[in-house]
Amino acid sequence: MMDNIIVISNAILWVAVIGLSLLVFALARQVGVLYERVAPAGALMVNQNIKVGMAAPTLELIDINKNTTVTTGEGVGRAQLLFFLSPSCPVCKTLLPALKSAEKSEKSWLDVTLASDGPESEHTAFIEQYDLKKYPYVLSERLGKTYGVAKLPYAVLIDNEGKVASMGIINSREHLESLFESMELGIESIQQYMGTDQPDTDVAQADLATELKTS
Repeated sequence: MMDNIIVISNAILWVAVIGLSLLVFALARQVGVLYERVAPAGALMVNQNIKVGMAAPTLELIDINKNTTVTTGEGVGRAQLLFFLSPSCPVCKTLLPALKSAEKSEKSWLDVTLASDGPESEHTAFIEQYDLKKYPYVLSERLGKTYGVAKLPYAVLIDNEGKVASMGIINSREHLESLFESMELGIESIQQYMGTDQPDTDVAQADLATELKTS
């Protein structure tokens, strides 16, 4: 009698284990399918003034950190990232560590310039508090209007030839990195690339998704 109970209990246990294994497998498969369907998020372009591929406007501005002239859009063999921010922008502040990290890892080819507007006195404490003295910091309403900046934080990546490579609203580290990916891949934006319906883009989209996941 006892032997029969043990056999039955073992059989029930094995059925439960097999059922649970199948459930976990099905769940993992669904998670994998969902992950593959979610396209990498990129910086959102809302600019109507400047288009990707156009020559970046050349402007000579004053760096309030060093009191020297900074020229945007020169195309002197190095890329330039214009990062538009404000002392009153909470998201800008949370992205500063990501910006500093990106500048450090990409310093062999990239120069970062911080841009804002308003009275210089409003930015002095901000620069001190967030240790921004090493970066060119320009105050120019004209610069923001030139690039059609309406929301912050916003970034424009200019390639080493002085052409606009990518740009958009930056709300996360992923958005910031998407600007570099767009320039490297020679595309206007991640959203536009992933949304194309050309018949030969399936493999390319998969390769792009894989590259972004592993970068």
